[in-house]
Amino acid sequence: MQKKVMALAVAGALALPTVAVAQSSVQISGRGVIEYGHADGGSNRPSTDMADNPGGANIRFTSQESLGGGLTAWFQCESSVDVRGTDQEGLCGRNSAVGFRGGFGNIYMGKWDTPFKRALNQGTVGAEETGILGMSWMAFGGSGSSDVSNENESTLRQRWKRRETSMLTYDSPNFSGFQVMAAVTDARGATSAVNGNSNQKPRLWSIGGTYINGPLAIGAGYEKHDDIGARNLGTDVSDDAWGVGASYTFGQVTLGAFYLDATYEMAAGQETKKKTWGAGVDWRLTGPHMLSIQYVKANDTKGNGGNVGTGNGALTGCRQGVVVNCSETGGQEISLGYTYRFSKRTTIRLGYVRMENDDRTNSYRIGSTGSVANGDTVDGYAVLVKHDF
Repeated sequence: MQKKVMALAVAGALALPTVAVAQSSVQISGRGVIEYGHADGGSNRPSTDMADNPGGANIRFTSQESLGGGLTAWFQCESSVDVRGTDQEGLCGRNSAVGFRGGFGNIYMGKWDTPFKRALNQGTVGAEETGILGMSWMAFGGSGSSDVSNENESTLRQRWKRRETSMLTYDSPNFSGFQVMAAVTDARGATSAVNGNSNQKPRLWSIGGTYINGPLAIGAGYEKHDDIGARNLGTDVSDDAWGVGASYTFGQVTLGAFYLDATYEMAAGQETKKKTWGAGVDWRLTGPHMLSIQYVKANDTKGNGGNVGTGNGALTGCRQGVVVNCSETGGQEISLGYTYRFSKRTTIRLGYVRMENDDRTNSYRIGSTGSVANGDTVDGYAVLVKHDF
């Protein structure tokens, strides 16, 4: 009798995990990232070495359920992972949503990369987005999480590669490589407006289209930001931008280029305009080696408006008191990199970045370093390790 009871207990213990796994459709994946390097702080400022946690570090939980008739319900919670132990963010701070997909396409709501960002990504080749080796500040005003309903987002008006909160998104089916995407955020920020007659309802509208077929990838999009930072400015404002990106792979070489044209409404009759562009190359050598280069150019500011945003990538406006002067308000940047691929999951990259501000601007610097002086040239180098799991 005791042997039979023990056998049943062991069989039950062994069976329980199997049942639990069979009933669960949750998958776990992600990426660990660490960057360590040295960055120039600008004239009369100390240089510094720093460990950084660039974008892409995450842990992701995904689940889906077939509902019949070709309809599938799905869920994703993606959270940032900082192996330094410095930035301890909450759950679902990256691409996270609940949605339904089927023959009609995919509709979902949560926090996600905007269609505009996904379209421009098709031309971003040859460099990292963020960190010491990041090139997105000069090109796009930065890349990362945003919340247009937060009045503090006025400091990020210059950002056009956004992972936006509370966003309803629709992705069309893929038609032989062609796909259309559209998204809009809620306007809950209006609940904190002090004037009921004002139309200060922060909202983002984003559309994008991509064509990805074999070696060719093309993306184009348009995005509009209504009343971002309007309560701080004391008036309704509207910012908009359009952009294109494309890449093509010739054997072991991938070429990419992008263009962004943005306009910021500063006040009645006042606008600040900025155009940026860039091009890059990834050259996969024999074996696990790859060489990369990217060049970015920010043209002089145009229009008659003032400064836009704060921090890295902010725009120097044309309006200085009552004198309008747009000259020498741009910059340029170049990134060089070497990547060694240990496996499909693990890589190490050695890189160098040099950034030059024009004589009348101090908008651009390396990663998260402090502000620099007008006309400063700064540079940095780092080693970057990525491991997918």
